Amino acid sequence: MRPRHPAVAIAVALAVAACSDDSPDRQAAIAERGEHVMPFDLATTTHRFEPTATGLVETVLADDPGDTEQVTLVREHLRHEADRFRAGDYGDPATIHGEDMPGLTELEAGAADIAIADEPVDAGARLTFTTADPALVDALHRWARAQTTDHHTDG
Repeated sequence: MRPRHPAVAIAVALAVAACSDDSPDRQAAIAERGEHVMPFDLATTTHRFEPTATGLVETVLADDPGDTEQVTLVREHLRHEADRFRAGDYGDPATIHGEDMPGLTELEAGAADIAIADEPVDAGARLTFTTADPALVDALHRWARAQTTDHHTDG
């Protein structure tokens, strides 16, 4: 599934097309779009993606474990995203990173074959994506690399 508003999809496509993959302009555009999608503060949290043999582990942590507001926002957001991902809705990452994000099409189409566990961890939350399908494992890895590249200052 794609962003709910066609105007958002058009704006994302134009912004992505206007910026090279690792340019300062693209980094700024990613950060700005991220602020509209993620309720937690990107400057005070760390987002990590760890590829595994059967999928991916995504962890978001508040840099200050005592910042209960950020910890709560991270946990709520990842729980919500896990529900959307299970339904094949990867609209939020597409809004931030663009409709042509690597792995996105495969993840949306193969959602029924990906188990997603969400759990709170100290200072944040974790999503664990697991699949027996090697093509979906590859799609998860490509999707994670795209996010890591785009968020390198926040991850």
